[in-house]
Amino acid sequence: MNKRFFEQVVDVLAKNISTAETELKYTNPFTLLVAVVLSAQSTDVGVNKATQDLFKIASSPGDIINLGIDRLVSHVKTLNYYNTKAKNVLALSHMLADEFGGQVPQTREELVRLPGVGRKTANVVLNVAFNQPTIPVDTHVMRVAQRLGFTKHTRPEKVEADLEQLAEGNPHIHKIHHLFILHGRYTCKARKPLCAQCPLAAVCPNVQAV
Repeated sequence: MNKRFFEQVVDVLAKNISTAETELKYTNPFTLLVAVVLSAQSTDVGVNKATQDLFKIASSPGDIINLGIDRLVSHVKTLNYYNTKAKNVLALSHMLADEFGGQVPQTREELVRLPGVGRKTANVVLNVAFNQPTIPVDTHVMRVAQRLGFTKHTRPEKVEADLEQLAEGNPHIHKIHHLFILHGRYTCKARKPLCAQCPLAAVCPNVQAV
């Protein structure tokens, strides 16, 4: 698919999704980082429930360190893989305190050094907290991109590269991944896409197949 079709799709989504932003609740770059780390294999709704009380008492690396592993686990135990996630959050808090002055770094290279932080998590933090034009690729973004013919790849970094090429210069570049996520989460669903309600139905190359 060409760049013009990509721009058409993004324009339609932007007109139909009034609030294109993360559904994770956070108060600063650090709490956003923690929320995204906790969101792996968990829903945003579940993460928000877990962090609602946590972020009231812990909104910095020092707060998490002072909280300790047991109290941290007690806040996140409703999430999948909570033990591993709690250990990573505590470890990244120590690393931020020791190496970054307690501040969340603003480069992907530094972010992915943190325990529990991969490329997608780093891209989310860079985009949401620091307004950088990254395109994090999760299952929703990948599904929408594949169904619309914007990529044939299944590896997130290759899908990301395809989308970045198409998105270059787009006025909505900072919110493209939010548009794709929300469209995939609520309309272009994995098992039962709501094609009859989809604002892209008239142009989607995959609508007849799903």
